[in-house]
Amino acid sequence: MLQLQQLQLTHFRNYQQHNFQFDRNIVGICGANGVGKTNLIDAIYYLSFSKSYFSRTDASNVQHNLQGFRISGDYLLNQKNLNTTCIVRENNKKEFSFNKEEYTKFSEHIGKLPCVMIAPDDVELISGAAELRRKFIDVIISQINKDYLNAIIKYNQLLLQRNSILKKYPHQYDDALFSIITDQFIKSGDYIFKIRQQFLTSFLPKVIANYLLIAESEESIQAQYSSQLQQQPFKDLLKANQSNDFQLQRTTVGTHKDDIEFLLNNVKFKTIASQGQRKSLLFALKLSEWQTIQEHKGFYPILLLDDVFEKLDEHRMQNLLHMVTQNKASQIFITDTHLERLEHHLKNIEQPYQIVQLSSN
Repeated sequence: MLQLQQLQLTHFRNYQQHNFQFDRNIVGICGANGVGKTNLIDAIYYLSFSKSYFSRTDASNVQHNLQGFRISGDYLLNQKNLNTTCIVRENNKKEFSFNKEEYTKFSEHIGKLPCVMIAPDDVELISGAAELRRKFIDVIISQINKDYLNAIIKYNQLLLQRNSILKKYPHQYDDALFSIITDQFIKSGDYIFKIRQQFLTSFLPKVIANYLLIAESEESIQAQYSSQLQQQPFKDLLKANQSNDFQLQRTTVGTHKDDIEFLLNNVKFKTIASQGQRKSLLFALKLSEWQTIQEHKGFYPILLLDDVFEKLDEHRMQNLLHMVTQNKASQIFITDTHLERLEHHLKNIEQPYQIVQLSSN
């Protein structure tokens, strides 16, 4: 089992210096808006992914009028003590270490201390752009497959290089370099497509099953992987669209156009689904991520639930909490603004829990 036992924050957002101790698998974090509930669980996310779930830059997470921050966490995994520390220096240089050994590449840390976050704005995963769903799938696979993570990094680099050459066409166009980059691009894209297809074959049925459990519904819901590479080999696809790429000065086909499509009664889910149905699908996706990582790692990732009581009706919320706590082998952090409501839900679980109350002082 993976358990965070201690979290130390220095100059991180609204925390000047604070040390949190966690002695239960279920931790409720309560306080008024603005006291730092989301900041606390985002710090936990930082220690899993070496970056914030909410902010694009490290500098934006430094406490106002100060320079640099430090986050450190002490974990217990299968009776073994582990420590992870993230430091952003005054010059914005970031250092990340695991058991006091500093990484040269932060990507090497991904998957060692997995976690799953569910936050209010995540409903965009259902109704928003395809890029959000691609990123969601990439994050899951990257935590269980290092080769895939490296392929994604390389593919994105090659995409930028290929687009850069296309923007120089025809005046400074380098045909030899373009061919070399395109060959490497095809190799990375083919691998990504293969792994995504294999992964989604087992993942999407799990999502549908979880949706029906959370919503307690027998609705006709379908999920399918959509990729241009399903129509023809990537090499042929690029060749067929080469003139279009030159004209638009960007790569118009590839796995960076992939999507997951959801249907409700054979109609696009996001066009007819209610708010409750969208939230149920969101939780089904995240719960499936949580389960999938456990299947590959042998232990559950830490689950971070931010302000979920405000976004889901009580019945669906209780279904979700029951599903994630019944195995008693995972650590869960839940934030809420109302102490009474939080304790009500946690007492219904009938398992030991801890309440961390935050104040503005």
